[in-house]
Amino acid sequence: MRIDKYVWCVRLSKTRSLATKLVAGNKVKLNGLELKPAKEVAVGDIISIQKNNATFSYRIKALTEKRLGAKLISDYIVDETSAEEVEKYKAYQAAQRNYRGKDHGKPSKKDRRELDDFLEGW
Repeated sequence: MRIDKYVWCVRLSKTRSLATKLVAGNKVKLNGLELKPAKEVAVGDIISIQKNNATFSYRIKALTEKRLGAKLISDYIVDETSAEEVEKYKAYQAAQRNYRGKDHGKPSKKDRRELDDFLEGW
């Protein structure tokens, strides 16, 4: 089975095209090696996925040809991510939430002008 299709089937990616982009962009590694989207996977291989500043690792237990429901994922992959990597990812997410509040979108024109005025003073 192709790595990009497998990543999509076990719900490590939202869409198949996004899975292909992740593999082609070297965000997904198989047994620690960079690969192309058409690379075949086998039972026992380790998939590493780079998300922001953390690397998540999964061991393949079984192969599937179709996309699985969320409850069935544990029958096909085992999460082998270290606790440090999970903490790094959670810290990144918390920092992003604190950077700009949930209710605030991108800066308005007024916000941008105020920011420019502030930075010109430096």
